[in-house]
Amino acid sequence: MDTKELALRTVEILEKTYPATQCTLDYDEAWKLLVSVRLAAQCTDARVNEITPVLFEKYPSAYALAAADVTDVEDIVRPCGLGRSKARDIVACMQTITGRFAGRVPDNMEELLSLPGVGRKSANLILGDIFKKPAIVTDTHCIRLANRIGLVHGIKEPHKVETALRQLIPPDKSNDFCHRLVDHGRAVCKARTAPHCGICPLSDICEKNL
Repeated sequence: MDTKELALRTVEILEKTYPATQCTLDYDEAWKLLVSVRLAAQCTDARVNEITPVLFEKYPSAYALAAADVTDVEDIVRPCGLGRSKARDIVACMQTITGRFAGRVPDNMEELLSLPGVGRKSANLILGDIFKKPAIVTDTHCIRLANRIGLVHGIKEPHKVETALRQLIPPDKSNDFCHRLVDHGRAVCKARTAPHCGICPLSDICEKNL
């Protein structure tokens, strides 16, 4: 099969394997997801979910966090790693949202990328999960599995992987597809151990297994 057919078949199989996929960061408001995704850089989602309840209890709104002392925020988020830079970006991001966007998280890529600490991966997550728009979140699972399965070949740069996958994955399925790659990368096609190809639902079509 060609790459487009491989992509559609991959989408179909992962939908059946992980029907109830979702973002593994806990949030109930858009600004909280922005904070959580910044904290998740080089940190597990599980650790972020342990820290954010403490942070959001002390700063229950974007306006409260915008007015926070960066040092106080750093003290809370330090267990997530890179505490100083993350605290600085989070406070600056909330200041931009409250000052420039009247407390509203932007719903388009250009404005999201104007926020401190927000790159394409984070912006795509917001667009997909909050605004239900087509989105390709090129995290490490997405990049690794897209190459392994054969959807891209030797491409490691996130924006290039995003561009390639946008040509292959139906827009209305793109956001959940990326969540399902995370599910699959954690459950079966693992990076830190040998992939469990013997139980992989993609084994018949995966390029690395052919």
